[in-house]
Amino acid sequence: MRISRRSMALIAAGTLVLAYGLWQIPLVRRFVLGPPAGPRTITVSGNIEAHQSVLSFVDVQAPIVYLPFDEGRFVKAGTVLARVQARLYRQQLDIDRGSMEVARRQVLVNQSNVVAARKTVVSDRLNVALTHRNYIRALRLIKVGAVSRQAYDEAYTTAAQAAATLARDRALLRVAKQNVALAKAGYAAAKARVGLDRVTLSYTTLRAPFSGVLAVREAELGELAAPGVAIFTLDDLNHVWLRAYVNERNLGAVRLGEPVTVTTDTYPGKKYRGRIGFISSQAEFTPKTVETHAERVTLVYRIRIDIHNPTHELLPGMPADARIALLPAGP
Repeated sequence: MRISRRSMALIAAGTLVLAYGLWQIPLVRRFVLGPPAGPRTITVSGNIEAHQSVLSFVDVQAPIVYLPFDEGRFVKAGTVLARVQARLYRQQLDIDRGSMEVARRQVLVNQSNVVAARKTVVSDRLNVALTHRNYIRALRLIKVGAVSRQAYDEAYTTAAQAAATLARDRALLRVAKQNVALAKAGYAAAKARVGLDRVTLSYTTLRAPFSGVLAVREAELGELAAPGVAIFTLDDLNHVWLRAYVNERNLGAVRLGEPVTVTTDTYPGKKYRGRIGFISSQAEFTPKTVETHAERVTLVYRIRIDIHNPTHELLPGMPADARIALLPAGP
C-alpha cells in the first residue's frame, strides 16, 4: 500500500512534535546527554607547614640549668622553656641597687644643704638691712660731728662685709641647687641601671612567645647558652598552611581568598576549611620531587592555602590534598 506524501508529512511532523516534547523532560535529556557537568576542580598536593620561631636567649651568656621539655611537646604561651644560671646577674642587680640607694641619699643630703643655704641667705639679708641702717645713721651723725671718724668707718666696713657675705651665701645657694640637680641625675642613672639589670635578669628565663609545638630542641642541660644560639624551634599550630603548585593553564581560574577543602591521609574522611592566602606572581619549575622530566620542566605557580586548625590536629610535615574549584577565567 502506497503512503501519500501528505500522510508522510503528517507522520514526520508528529514525530518532531513527539521528539520535542520528550526533549523537554529532564530525565530524557539526562539519559541522552548524561549527568550535567559540575564546576571543574583540580586537586593539589603538598605538606602542611606552620609559622616557626627559633627561640634563643637574649643578652645573657651562662650555662643552662633548667630545660624541662623535649621535642613534640605542646606548650602554652608564657611557659618557661629554659633557664640559665643567673647568679652573676643577680649580684650585679644587688650592686646597682646599693648604688641607687647611695644616689638617693645624696639627693636628700643636697636638698638639706639647699634648705640650710636658704636660711643663711635670709639671715644675711636681715644682717645687711641692719648694718645698712647703722651705716646711714653714722653717715648723718658724722656730718654734724656727733660721732668719730672711727665709728663711721666701722659702720661702713660692717655694712660692706654684710653685703659681701650675702653675695657669697647666694652663690653657695646656687651651688647647692646645682648639686641637687646633679644628685638627681645620678639617682636617675642609677635607677636606670637597676631597671636594665632587672630586664637582663629576666632574659635568663626563656618563655614561649605563643602556644605551639616544640619542633626542634637544639640544646642540652649544662650547655653554655649565648645570645643568638638556638635553644628550641617552636611551631605555631594556630597558623598552618599547605604549600602547593598550580600549573599555568589553571592559574587564571584560581582566585585569592577562594575557599578550599583540605584532606589528609592521617584523618581519612575528615575535611578542613582552607582559603587561598597567596598566589605567586612568578613562575618556577615543578619541584624536583616530581619524577618524570616532562613534568619537572613544566612551569608552575606556588600557592599557599591557609587552613583553619583550631584543634591543632594538622602538624607540620603532614601530607595533604586540597580540592580547588576552578572559577571562570577573568577578562
